[in-house]
Amino acid sequence: MSSSCGQGSKDIYRKETTVVGSFGIANAFGLYDMHGNVFEWCADHWHENYEGAPTDGSAWIEPVSDNHNGDRLMRGGTWIGSKDICRCAYRLGNWSRHLGFHIGFRVVS
Repeated sequence: MSSSCGQGSKDIYRKETTVVGSFGIANAFGLYDMHGNVFEWCADHWHENYEGAPTDGSAWIEPVSDNHNGDRLMRGGTWIGSKDICRCAYRLGNWSRHLGFHIGFRVVS
């Protein structure tokens, strides 16, 4: 099976995660595979939009309250999802204890 996103080239549906860097293309920050391998947990709490978000690059964390339940932000899509969500700008809020073979995290320094 093969698929493509928009006018992009067709590729093989691998039915599993791949080793980071296996496609040989990094973004401008030198990071590989920023979308399409697994959803990646972010330090930020989930918010519907960016209104009130920090502008200094810090994580957007708020105490649990009636207005905020502590859900965390995930990004990047996953190999098991549709190509519509397989992009680094895709955002998803989820319970922070949610586990799955399609969810991971990235350690950067």
